[in-house]
Amino acid sequence: MTETTTRCGFVALLGAPNAGKSTLLNALVGQKISIVTQKVQTTRTRIRGIAIEGDAQLVYVDTPGIFTPKRRLDRAMVAAAWGGASDADVVCLLIDAKKRVDAEAQHVIDGLKEGGRKAVLILTKVDLVRRESLLSLADELNQTGLFSDIFMISAVNGDGIEQLKTHFAQKAPLGPWLYPEDQLSDIPMRLMGAEITREKLFLRVHQELPYAATVETEQWDERKDGSVAIHQVIFVERDSQKPIVIGKGGRTIKEIGEAARRELEEIMSRKVHLFLNVKVRKGWGDERERYREMGLDFSD
Repeated sequence: MTETTTRCGFVALLGAPNAGKSTLLNALVGQKISIVTQKVQTTRTRIRGIAIEGDAQLVYVDTPGIFTPKRRLDRAMVAAAWGGASDADVVCLLIDAKKRVDAEAQHVIDGLKEGGRKAVLILTKVDLVRRESLLSLADELNQTGLFSDIFMISAVNGDGIEQLKTHFAQKAPLGPWLYPEDQLSDIPMRLMGAEITREKLFLRVHQELPYAATVETEQWDERKDGSVAIHQVIFVERDSQKPIVIGKGGRTIKEIGEAARRELEEIMSRKVHLFLNVKVRKGWGDERERYREMGLDFSD
């Protein structure tokens, strides 16, 4: 394809926490790129997923959920979300159709209005809502004048996904592709590995361990037999949180490690040796280095 016939566009996925952004990103790309849990604020930085639709290369930007920030990490996550919107060719607002327009969703709507940006409205999880309720919600939001188009989707069963892809491809500006045709994400594998382990950590201990944990890949060793040895550290903020992650007789951390290793092997199509360590790092949420690892801006 020549430069004159190809298209390339950035599509930002915005919304309140747990609106379904990461699930939609994975559906659009056709492979798991962003971690998904029932825990709000799981995504902490902008994650790009890359897909080809006809002659268009689409770069989807999964952003952290937008909410009222209280901590430095919160502020950095929200800034990353709005930054993803400002750089995009198409901005999408995802609203959980079951929750309708709650305070968090209204906060994002107000932010888009202030920025003067038109957006594509995507009502998610529509398989859980009656049609009459969906139509009234769409009409209510259409009255804001903020949205250029409205789509109703269920990323879990695939409803509406193909229509979205076609729409985004049509909106992508003319230009050369920015990534190789077979590249699915620009996230480094070291960070991807840490994110996968963080997902398994949250899924396993989400009730006992709120947001006071992060995962970093300390070492990545390619072995001669084609396998890879990955050494990661789970940082918690307090001494009392360490035994929660480790579990009785090391059972919890073993389960986390096994789940993460299996998924890494599936993604990488090779043998993975995963070694996890837990360390207490008080105030890691205020350390510049942690933000650099997560791709977030460290500022007050």
